[in-house]
Amino acid sequence: MAWVVSVVLFAEALGVAMLNWIMGNLVDAQNMSLAGLDPDAMSMSSKVGGIVFGLYFALCALVALLVAIRDRQPAGLGRVLLISAAVVHGLLGAAAWALIGWHQFVFMVVMLALIVLVLVTYDGRRAPATKGPDGPEEVDGSPLTPPPAPTTP
Repeated sequence: MAWVVSVVLFAEALGVAMLNWIMGNLVDAQNMSLAGLDPDAMSMSSKVGGIVFGLYFALCALVALLVAIRDRQPAGLGRVLLISAAVVHGLLGAAAWALIGWHQFVFMVVMLALIVLVLVTYDGRRAPATKGPDGPEEVDGSPLTPPPAPTTP
């Protein structure tokens, strides 16, 4: 599942960066202004914002990729990044419902759910058991062999 999140976050990073870059070019080409703001400043801020958000989503995708490769839950800064990405997708989902439509809302909610699933679960494989002098050892607190049957005296 972390592989899917990683791929979609990489695609989203590229899409966000390209969309903001195109919007900046459109503002620059049409010399648009909003409430007297400088069109060059608006164009540049759109491009810089696209690059920053694209790098942010790419970093979150890298964390999800590392989760998939290591087969462990994220820890530290990686966990904080994925939690913040989940919050961002929740906020963008609310804005998408109000401004764009339900298709984009569903995408944002699905991404939110996938990121949360990566945070709370993972496909952890059990380590192989090693045979000690008293028989097989326990892995994760569960015995590898069933307990012996009770005997009656």
